Amino acid sequence: MAAALVLGAVTSAAAAADEKMPHFASLRVDRVNLRTGPGQRYPIEWVYERKGLPVEVTATFDVWRKVRDSDGTEGWVHERMLTAQRDVVVKGGLRTLRSDPDPKSAPEARAEPGVIARLLECRNAWCRIDAHGTKGWIPRDEIWGVLPDETVP
Repeated sequence: MAAALVLGAVTSAAAAADEKMPHFASLRVDRVNLRTGPGQRYPIEWVYERKGLPVEVTATFDVWRKVRDSDGTEGWVHERMLTAQRDVVVKGGLRTLRSDPDPKSAPEARAEPGVIARLLECRNAWCRIDAHGTKGWIPRDEIWGVLPDETVP
């Protein structure tokens, strides 16, 4: 049993060393504790209650990830609480999802600030998202959860 735990720690540490910083992830579950440091002995500073919320991973320590949310709040979460699934949050005011990555293309829907959507792809200044079954293109600067120069397949 102890060998399996040690092996798991080595595998996790090796995976952490391969992570590019910064990168985005999403909360895996509805309730995630944000701690002041990388370990359960550190106090809980905040509790996220929004599965899919995108966070920027800025550092690693063993099985802990330092994250920053769209409001700039930073802290540590356990790696099990994150998923590589890419989600974004709509920022600013009411935003228009378009049929193509062009401001003159037909509007598909409107998204309110704070809406969480699945990130499907990004091309230059535009990203295609799926907001609760409605897909469309939105300017990259109107969402949070993707790096400015990042290519998303």
